[in-house]
Amino acid sequence: MSEPYYRHHVFFCTNQREGGAACCNNCGAQAMRDYAKERTKALKIVGKGGVRINNAGCLDRCEEGPVIVVYPQGVWYTYVDQEDIDEIIDEHLVHGRVVERLKI
Repeated sequence: MSEPYYRHHVFFCTNQREGGAACCNNCGAQAMRDYAKERTKALKIVGKGGVRINNAGCLDRCEEGPVIVVYPQGVWYTYVDQEDIDEIIDEHLVHGRVVERLKI
């Protein structure tokens, strides 16, 4: 089996539901995704063999949101603020350690 193109491929649910239904974008998911993309670029960990940050449509875990999933490990996280995103970047994406307190 070949190595994955990205060491970590991160999908942020940025779905917006109508009528006030629970969804990740109600919790600032797009802004957090944009922040994560800029921070990983600043850390110079993006690209082939590194990290890729992407938007995703609904990941169908709305009640647990906001959510992200990191592949190829398949680790799901929730987060509250920029500090949580920093912890996921620093621990999981840089050092390969799962952030248990944010895992769902």
